[in-house]
Amino acid sequence: MRLLSFSPNKGAFLIRKVISSAVANAEASSEIDVDNLFIKRLYADEGPSLKRFRARAMGRATRIRKRTSHLTVVLDEM
Repeated sequence: MRLLSFSPNKGAFLIRKVISSAVANAEASSEIDVDNLFIKRLYADEGPSLKRFRARAMGRATRIRKRTSHLTVVLDEM
C-alpha cells in the first residue's frame, strides 16, 4: 500500500482505493483478522464500452469506443 501511495501513476491511485475498500469490506462483513489478509488475485476485466461517433471528411463518421474496466480484488487469510 505504501508503494502505491507514492506512485505518480493514475492506476496506482485507483488500485490502492480498490484494495482499501476490499479490506474494509472484509473487516465489516465477518470476523477476519485484517493483519493476516493478503491479496490472492488482482485483475482487471473489460467493462462496457460507450459508443460515440465523430464527424470525418466528406460526410463520413468514425466510431469512437470509450472503454471501461472492472477491477477485482480477491483477498485470503494466512
